[in-house]
Amino acid sequence: MSNPPISRRAALAAAVAPFILTRPGQAKTKATAFALIGDRYHNSDYIRVGLGRTLVREAGISVDFVDETALLTAETLAGYKLLIVLRDGMTWPDGYPDERTNAGFLATGSPKLVSEPPVAAPSGDAAKPHYWITAAQGRAVRQFTQAGGAVLFMHNVTYIAPYNPDFRDVLGAVTEGHPPIRTFTVKVTDATHPIARGVKDFTVTDEQHYMRYEKDRKHLFLESVNQDGLTYKELGASAPAGWAYDYGKGRVCYLGPGHLLTALWNPEFVKLQQNAAKWLLRAA
Repeated sequence: MSNPPISRRAALAAAVAPFILTRPGQAKTKATAFALIGDRYHNSDYIRVGLGRTLVREAGISVDFVDETALLTAETLAGYKLLIVLRDGMTWPDGYPDERTNAGFLATGSPKLVSEPPVAAPSGDAAKPHYWITAAQGRAVRQFTQAGGAVLFMHNVTYIAPYNPDFRDVLGAVTEGHPPIRTFTVKVTDATHPIARGVKDFTVTDEQHYMRYEKDRKHLFLESVNQDGLTYKELGASAPAGWAYDYGKGRVCYLGPGHLLTALWNPEFVKLQQNAAKWLLRAA
């Protein structure tokens, strides 16, 4: 499925931005951070609530939260110091092939799906996801970072990397997938790194994401480990879970947990988020 024409995307960004990016009394002032959040499997609200506490209220960082992917542009990023991304690479403009996968549906059991008059279920190409990131958007992320911007990548953002080489190079990894939600321990592998300083190992029930890490291993400071020895594919029971490095004049950090609010608010993971923000913004 092709991306919308540039003119259409620009019109959408212009139409949506005034409602999302501005706050009363601050129409001409951008926040410190621009956060692209939320997807089919990761509700925008829990991410906004989670980071709203850890980064906004407790760390004092102003953040503009959006879930419209078309707003990730060079023009939008201009003036921000920090880009935060917590979402995957897919959208479903023609509808979901199975509504039962939507958040909250399974909690109500499995009632018969009824719509009268009927709604045709998508099939064929219409049932496939749209991989939203464009060449221009990946280039915007790379240029933003090279010019001195900071980027905090979180959780399932590795699922964007297969579809854009610029984005993948800034992130430094590409997804290998993840098993169903399970309990695992996040271990500090480099306690000397400023982001990991003062952080203890912690355990969460969350999505344990696996990825192919593509940068120098000296930048790694966290790994996730399933203590019961449960593996994924042939990738073992552990995976990289945190890294950070300079990229051009800017800085990049990735943190792996983040599927559930209980993970985002784990006290040790809160330290990591706040330490990462300070390091990225060169405040520590």
